[in-house]
Amino acid sequence: MTMRVFVAGGSGVLGQRLVPQLLARGHRVTATTTVRSKLGLLEQLGADAVVMDGLDAVSVGEAVAAAQPEVIVHQMTGLSTAHAGKPDLKHPDRFFGPTIRLRTEGTDHLLAAAEATGVPHVVAQGFASFNGIREGGWVKTEEDPLDPGPPSARRLAEALRHVEDMVVKADGAVLRYGGFYGPGATDDQVELVRKRQFPLVGRGTGHFSWVHLDDAASATVLAVEQKAQGVFNIVDDDPAPASEWLPYLAACAGAKPPLRVPRWLARLLAGEMAVTMMTEGRGFSNAKARRELGWEPRYPSWRQGFEAELT
Repeated sequence: MTMRVFVAGGSGVLGQRLVPQLLARGHRVTATTTVRSKLGLLEQLGADAVVMDGLDAVSVGEAVAAAQPEVIVHQMTGLSTAHAGKPDLKHPDRFFGPTIRLRTEGTDHLLAAAEATGVPHVVAQGFASFNGIREGGWVKTEEDPLDPGPPSARRLAEALRHVEDMVVKADGAVLRYGGFYGPGATDDQVELVRKRQFPLVGRGTGHFSWVHLDDAASATVLAVEQKAQGVFNIVDDDPAPASEWLPYLAACAGAKPPLRVPRWLARLLAGEMAVTMMTEGRGFSNAKARRELGWEPRYPSWRQGFEAELT
């Protein structure tokens, strides 16, 4: 069934992969951007493009009302250098500040607009890469809570909980995407790997879950079309410790093996969040998304995906 889909944040790295997939399925798409210079990009993809400020309730309300969608897809983040500046995991709540606001205020504005205009379904972006609760096994399901993280990242964790609480309460779906890779998603990380500035910390026992952008987009299309409700981990089949995926990423990128640094030094250089990620992080299971959405990732493992993207 063809639907009118409103993609908030359509010019982001995931939005640019999602919009074409929605259009290929016959849906009519309105996609937003914060900057007028990206309108042409969205129009080339085939969407009706609009400028919208996700932190301005009036801007959001007007854009949604004009589009008259049947589904809103919340993909707004502020992770680009233009919004967040140079990556800074030593001060995560500051670096992720724009994204924190979009996941709290921006979510509230979209839900208010949906209620005001009678939009029956909302799908929102969550996150599930290394941030499962740090107790028990290394792989977590949707039933397990997210980790509150170190004190320097508490606002970031609270923002993710806000998205899940509010969207699920509104009978929508939150897709906890793993770490993105694919066109434009990991360029900064790969550059650090090539410069040997992305070291293993300790024994690299912290687990990560990854997902290719196109696989994340295909899961989102399924959640839209099936009017899915609840929380879903959108990750590949292969949660793995940093000691496995980081050297493999380096090899695929044609780089030397990563250096190894002790926890105390990494804590001084990169902060507590980076140490937690690399040594204690928990990955996630995609069993629910496979079972309930019928989702089958094109790249069931980052091993295939990294090789395809980088070699």
